Amino acid sequence: MGGDRATRLAGQLPARSRLLPGKRTSPNPITARPPSPRVVAGWILRRPETLPEIDCLRLNAVLVHCPELDALTTHVRSFAQMLTERQGERLPQWLDAVRRDNLPSLHTLAAGIERDRDAVMAGLTLPWNSGVVEGHVNRIKMLKRQMFGRAGFPLLRKRVLLAI
Repeated sequence: MGGDRATRLAGQLPARSRLLPGKRTSPNPITARPPSPRVVAGWILRRPETLPEIDCLRLNAVLVHCPELDALTTHVRSFAQMLTERQGERLPQWLDAVRRDNLPSLHTLAAGIERDRDAVMAGLTLPWNSGVVEGHVNRIKMLKRQMFGRAGFPLLRKRVLLAI
């Protein structure tokens, strides 16, 4: 009885909507979700040689579809290489290359670097930095924030001296 009912219902369906045995169809093809901007930024900012092969392939797929992102990746990796290998002498060529491309956000960065070119050049070439001093300033500011509104300078002075 149940099989007869199923046969009658199947006969009432339009021919194209019937599923053939062993064949499955989907109304919408399944596609992979695009990676988030944060994930793509992570791929761009990592060293290419440390990027897993699957992520490298995914990044290349994204870069094929967006030439602006491809140019941005080239500039970012070039600047990172200058920074890590202390190649400040390459800065003028990098700035010229950035200006030639139509990437407004990088033009803003290049203008900021150009305003303080001597300091950036020194930071990219000289082995000295102010990291230790900045660390102490950060620590003192943290101590000051912890006691906000509770005491004056004498207590802050004692806490800074005792924290050393």
